[in-house]
Amino acid sequence: MRKLGISIYPQYGTEIELVNYMEKASFYGFTRMFTCLMSATDEQDTQQLQTLLKKANELEFEVIADVSPSVFEEKNLSYKDLSYFKELGLSGLRLDLGFSGLEESVMSFNDYGLSIELNMSQGTKYLENILSYQPNKQKIIGCHNFYPRRYTGLSREQFLKCSAQYKENGIRTAAMISSKDAAFGPWPVQEGLPTLEEHRFLPIDVQAKDFFQTNLIDDLIIGNAFATEEELKSLSLLNRYLLELKVDFKEQTSQMEKEIALENPHFNRGDVSAYVIRSTQSRVLYQQHDFPAHDTDTIARGSVTIDNSGYERYKGELHIALSPMENSGNTNIVATVDKEEQFLLDQIHPWQKFKLIEK
Repeated sequence: MRKLGISIYPQYGTEIELVNYMEKASFYGFTRMFTCLMSATDEQDTQQLQTLLKKANELEFEVIADVSPSVFEEKNLSYKDLSYFKELGLSGLRLDLGFSGLEESVMSFNDYGLSIELNMSQGTKYLENILSYQPNKQKIIGCHNFYPRRYTGLSREQFLKCSAQYKENGIRTAAMISSKDAAFGPWPVQEGLPTLEEHRFLPIDVQAKDFFQTNLIDDLIIGNAFATEEELKSLSLLNRYLLELKVDFKEQTSQMEKEIALENPHFNRGDVSAYVIRSTQSRVLYQQHDFPAHDTDTIARGSVTIDNSGYERYKGELHIALSPMENSGNTNIVATVDKEEQFLLDQIHPWQKFKLIEK
């Protein structure tokens, strides 16, 4: 099951604010939590974190904390004994900077059932090196970095390459999405906290749709705090397994055309076109109906169209335009895909199912 998560940073916000945030996220079905031990710089931070983790455990969150070899050194800990992290209330450790590979494999057999989460964003043979030491693979998971500074996030090419390494090896994956309204992260710089640079200023549900659409990411975590209740709710309502595109309807669109768009299942034909995504079943189901012409202007990218009765063989067929096209007058423009979601059209595969929802 694909999971959603939040992040908390004890140095930001009062205990009441942090607990309220956790409770709100739990209410909306969030089950993962990220925090950072590297930015918990003093004993007071650690004590507050321990109190918060007790509450997180009561709410049944899976809590993973960012650590590095320096955390082990500062606290005089050994990778062979992870009891400190269990007593703190953690479910696992995220190794922002890893060890040699042998240490990670040993840690995966810890006596406390802690997950060992690897940094997925490096693009090296790090994972393969760890696997060569025969770890407990059931306890190895992965999560991408987030990037506080603008223009430093991953490119799509790097993201896809790194994520594929983990999925090909059967490792559970996660990535970070960014709230537009949250102001806090582990470090002072705050220009959003996404994994993918092109997500930095997108609505949070669009970021999530994009990641799930890749089929390379299992879990999503909001990297910054505090996300708004509206953002938490929008993610909780998101279909995690079927791409849903928001559309704005034209004023003259008929009820029958809205029914075709919203109430019928859609899939992209296997013999794909370079110009349109074709959902053709409606032309069979509605072949006895009449489709008067309206809104037959030039077709723009993102236009949702239904062929009218001028195209007798194709009338009722629904398309989503991938490119601008001339309109012969036989095609009604019934809606437009939300502008911020139009980039997702390029990622719809042959035979992929999708749904249209009214904005």
